[in-house]
Amino acid sequence: MAYPLSSDPAQACYLPLIDLTGLLSSDSQQRNAVAGQIGQACREWGFFYIYNHGIDARLQAAVFEQTRQLFDLPDEAKRALDKATSPANRGYEALRGQCLEPGAPADLKEGFYLGRDLPADDPRVQAGRFNHGPNQWPASLPGFRPAMERYHAAMTDLTERLMAGLALSLELPETYFAGFCHQAMATLRLLHYPPQPAMAAPGEKGCGAHTDFGGLTLLLQDENPGLQVWNHHAQDWVDAPPLPGTYVVNLGDMIARWTNDRYRSTLHRVVNLSGHERYSVPFFFGGNPDHLVSCIPTCLEPGEAPRYPSVTVEAHYREMYRRTYA
Repeated sequence: MAYPLSSDPAQACYLPLIDLTGLLSSDSQQRNAVAGQIGQACREWGFFYIYNHGIDARLQAAVFEQTRQLFDLPDEAKRALDKATSPANRGYEALRGQCLEPGAPADLKEGFYLGRDLPADDPRVQAGRFNHGPNQWPASLPGFRPAMERYHAAMTDLTERLMAGLALSLELPETYFAGFCHQAMATLRLLHYPPQPAMAAPGEKGCGAHTDFGGLTLLLQDENPGLQVWNHHAQDWVDAPPLPGTYVVNLGDMIARWTNDRYRSTLHRVVNLSGHERYSVPFFFGGNPDHLVSCIPTCLEPGEAPRYPSVTVEAHYREMYRRTYA
């Protein structure tokens, strides 16, 4: 399916906006009330904003500052950290290093991958587990590592809370996804989008239309718009502009297959028409690599069969990476 580059500028963003205060409360009624809002957003959109999420704005600002400094480094310094040299998929990804939309030009973005930093003698690293290993750190940016490690830890905690809310939204015990969250793969990705070229190639954009691979994605945006979400009701793109103090949350393919598509994994893309350099920081929560994702029985209607076979998290991710980096 072809997707036009322009969306209607008069369209408002209708994505739900959810206050997380109640979900972070010790009051079960408040947690259930927020979970109900999450469930509705997951069924209708697969995307929503959250606010009052508890992540320190000063930490977010430090992450953005270090991200800008990273991408301002000379090409030689960035390429010395090339993710191709890392068995754990950590490090720098050059401009047009990925193509997320089949048939479209490569994505007009550069990136940097980070995860939980594991030493070479860790048993998971020695076993060659997918996406497990040490990070690559830019030696010329002394503030980079402490900011990113603090942020990764804070985002892991927040996402685990959201997974508990997701369980409640499905009328499951809050601990239903605890095994999925245990020693979860969680990737922090720093992204830089140059402005959309005036003479762009047909179909060229910052990030091609795609769904995310894993569990939950929490996106921190700078002040420049660019994210667009597919509105399956109107069959058109809607903007998901930056809203101060919020994250954009979306479900990945793993949640869709877990719920037999009751909850949506929705197409989205980035077209940077702002005229400025755009930076964003998505946090991809992928789950425990050994965890088996099988259709949740309560998500099936009477007589309905699961649409997807059971799969481990690791097998699912390996296939997704194979497709987009072929």
